[in-house]
Amino acid sequence: MRNAFVDTLCNLAAEDEKIFLLVGDMGFSLFDKFREKNPEKFINVGIAEQNMTAVAAGLALEGNTVFTYSIANFSSLRCLEQVRNCTAYHNANVKIVAAGVGMVYGTLGCTHHATEDLSVMRAIPNMIIFSPADAYESVAVTLAAYKINKPCYLRIGKGREPLIHQAEIKDYTIGKAIKIFDGDDCAIFSTGSISYEALKAAQNLNAAGISTALFTFPTVKPIDAEIIEKYSRRCKTILTVEENNIIGGFGAAVAEVVAGLSGERACVKRIGINDEFTGVVGNLDYLKDYYKISAEHIVRAVTG
Repeated sequence: MRNAFVDTLCNLAAEDEKIFLLVGDMGFSLFDKFREKNPEKFINVGIAEQNMTAVAAGLALEGNTVFTYSIANFSSLRCLEQVRNCTAYHNANVKIVAAGVGMVYGTLGCTHHATEDLSVMRAIPNMIIFSPADAYESVAVTLAAYKINKPCYLRIGKGREPLIHQAEIKDYTIGKAIKIFDGDDCAIFSTGSISYEALKAAQNLNAAGISTALFTFPTVKPIDAEIIEKYSRRCKTILTVEENNIIGGFGAAVAEVVAGLSGERACVKRIGINDEFTGVVGNLDYLKDYYKISAEHIVRAVTG
């Protein structure tokens, strides 16, 4: 997912001289190609994410398209005031790229786990939020973010995430979910790289005779209210899956839509981090199981 973003950005920069990339003292080998071809458009601000965000906003307000890149916690929570006041308040054309989201930096512990960023960024006006599930969605949302003159938050994985899709996604529309397969009893809505666990769970449920639909949501804000309403009428249960706190995150966004509907509608069950710090350390598979967001736990939420 991360490499797909970089390749896409390099291709865009070859055609647009107004693209800048700012980094917080990381990703050097990752961005070698970009830096070599665009030396004046690559700026390492050092370990100073607040400054990086403010500089990015200034460049954007001068008519440039600016991408910032850091580990997810650092590019979101560490510089939240600058994200809000410098970028979003001025509706500046800054694309905040948050790498290594969720608990992918497992052994580094809570300080490097990004499990509240979706919730925090959703609350900021003017901010478009992307959360791709795999490399194909990463390319699609990078292109979509580039095409709009608005602040965006791109929540991407660290790399080597399993593929959900089998081919590139053409002309992705911001705010639309993507159907993986259909179903009538249960619908699973997922966002981010945890979508692979949702895929395995949906496959297991279908194999057990429970007709289960699966959609990924590359855009969390704006949310695809049309799909949510359709499946809240069709299915008895909607499961939301995210590698983020369930309070204020993706599941909350879905639940807000369902709560506004009248008449009979699906029960929404949110699978995510249950309002706690992820203080346990271990590899990602261990942590997904520990915090009950693995495929096995998703299946149990349906079958009991």
